Amino acid sequence: MTPLLSLGTQRATSPATSLSGPAACVSKVELRVSCKALLDRDTLNKSDPCVILMVQTNGQWTELDRTEVIKSNLHPVFAKVFSLDYYFEEVQKLRFEVYDIHGTHSIGTRDDDFLGGVECTLGQIVAQKKMVKPLLLKYGKYAGKSTITVHAEEISGNNGYVELSFCAKKLDDKDLFSKSDPFLEIYRINDDDTEQLVHRTEVIKNNLNPVWEPFKVSLISLCSCDDERKLKCLVWDYDSRGKHDFIGEFYTTFRELQKISSGNKVTWDCVNPKYKQKKRNYKNSGVVILSELKLHRVYSFLDYIMGGCQIHFTVAIDFTASNGDPRNSCSLHYINPYQPNEYLKALIAVGEICQDYDSDKRFSALGFGARIPPNYEVSHDFAINFNPEDDECEEIQGVVEAYQNCLPKIQLYGPTNVSPIITRIAKLAAGDGNIKDASRYHILLILTDGVVTDMADTREAIVRASYQPLSIIIVGVGNADFTDMQILDGDDGVLRSPKGEPVLRDIVQFVPFRDFKTASPAALAKCVLAEVPKQVVEYYSHKAIAPMCPLRDLRTPILSPVATTPTE
Repeated sequence: MTPLLSLGTQRATSPATSLSGPAACVSKVELRVSCKALLDRDTLNKSDPCVILMVQTNGQWTELDRTEVIKSNLHPVFAKVFSLDYYFEEVQKLRFEVYDIHGTHSIGTRDDDFLGGVECTLGQIVAQKKMVKPLLLKYGKYAGKSTITVHAEEISGNNGYVELSFCAKKLDDKDLFSKSDPFLEIYRINDDDTEQLVHRTEVIKNNLNPVWEPFKVSLISLCSCDDERKLKCLVWDYDSRGKHDFIGEFYTTFRELQKISSGNKVTWDCVNPKYKQKKRNYKNSGVVILSELKLHRVYSFLDYIMGGCQIHFTVAIDFTASNGDPRNSCSLHYINPYQPNEYLKALIAVGEICQDYDSDKRFSALGFGARIPPNYEVSHDFAINFNPEDDECEEIQGVVEAYQNCLPKIQLYGPTNVSPIITRIAKLAAGDGNIKDASRYHILLILTDGVVTDMADTREAIVRASYQPLSIIIVGVGNADFTDMQILDGDDGVLRSPKGEPVLRDIVQFVPFRDFKTASPAALAKCVLAEVPKQVVEYYSHKAIAPMCPLRDLRTPILSPVATTPTE
């Protein structure tokens, strides 16, 4: 078996990973849910909780899926996994609602049945990887000390997953008038010694030699990209009242699971520690056998994001005179008290997506093409908050406020030179690149009302920038002829420097804002950000840089597609 992962190994080129044209980064995300300290709504027993996942579409909340009901439990860990299509370029709003279920299918309509809920975005969850939030009742009231924890993991055709098949033999019989109803649980032991439920099998009724259904689990979920990470496996005899009888346990690692590939039989004694301590001749309470393992592994955009890669967002705004006097209502920079201008619409649409992926929520905001105080010299690279030592603003709202405060203090001038800012951000990104890890990627949003006047220098700057962890989005504001700007996009051919050097990778996306005037802000964001995940993967693939892992470094080689199906 090829080892699991490696930092220094260049993967074989495939349609999904080649630098020249990787497949679109379409991903599925798995969400695993648990709760703590739920309200107890039942008189005689504890609440029987179930979590409902709601998604918002066109302003309406609809149910996507729900977990199983866990009987009589105020601290449930649900085995049900929610699977969602993930789009970096969209705001995907989710709501988790927890109910005390009476009966098998229906959700109670009484207020008494509602144990709390929470709203968030899918982007927030994947950026945090583990999100813990308090549950809220109606009108924003806290549901006691109740919390919900959501773990995000990626699983898709292009991402790493393992398919496992387990069976057991000669398990202890825990029932008086029938045989045990066994199920298997697998937990991952984290570095802080906490345990994360990875999978819970179905219950096999009345059987001491169960064969459980094969199941798939992402490698990140199973072992956090570490094939030596300890896995704790428990076998239980199911009880409908929630008081399952413990049969036995064993510990293993993903490295041990992989021994099946060499034709070895992988079995474990299922041990009850109490029996082992009390009974002199005790050997086990049965054996558990791994009968099949299938494995496949490549890296994806979410591998990098969930590994801790931060998206640093910078906006650069065109303050040339062609925008018109900001005091005039015909100006593209006119501040209308009733609705945002095109610059603000584009800024907010793209910024609201990017802010979910930046932990400190501070964004660089730059301007070009204006005369700036105190000497009113022309600048093509200035901080719109007029603080050259710290050009960052707090959240997107901070950028909006800095922009509005900046307008009365500057004189719109020209020409439209964008190469200085591209060069500046590329140097900043190159500085991050010296770390040699996937800790930060940059997005530069340039908002301009016309074709750039330093086209040759801009092409040169983009070619240089294509070697750095940087993507550039250019939004053309107003009604100018942007035909020449399409050259920078590279969609109609490879962009080259004036000397003929091609870009290493396509990093520029250009769109005229007028194409989205009647569309929603989300449509603009979706268009301009759709290529970013592919560009992130391209950069780190070319550098042979694996995702960071917040718990442990990734150490072993990347797997090419592998399938092993030994017989018992």
